[in-house]
Amino acid sequence: MRLTRFTDVALRVLMRLAVVENEDPPTTREVAATMQVPYTHAAKVVAKLQHLGLIEARRGRGGGLSLTGAGRSASIGGLVRELEGPGDVVDCEGAAPCPLRSACRLRGALRRAEEAFYASLDPLTVTELVASPTGPLLIGISSGRPDTG
Repeated sequence: MRLTRFTDVALRVLMRLAVVENEDPPTTREVAATMQVPYTHAAKVVAKLQHLGLIEARRGRGGGLSLTGAGRSASIGGLVRELEGPGDVVDCEGAAPCPLRSACRLRGALRRAEEAFYASLDPLTVTELVASPTGPLLIGISSGRPDTG
């Protein structure tokens, strides 16, 4: 299974925000630059994460992005399910529907594999993803000087 770029950026934004406790909250533009993604894409991700209650975004002087308690404890598996949305791993009903669809065992096997993928991510939280050595590295990246430890 391959995650969309949107989900990848969302996870990286959450991880970045999880390590900025002792700093001024970063802006969407700063997070986009740190994560090396286009600002417009980061802004869409931030809007979705805010809608899901995982981050808070404050405008103006003293504003910025911060992770909520729900964002810290959210299941990565649940988050990926939400961001990826419903759908099958393969498109059996596409422009040229598959002639095997009424008796295909592959579709069910892929659906079970996809669920196993999500289930393996379910116990993980954002807080766990930024445990050492990841957290210190994220802090170093954002400050422009990698911290290896």
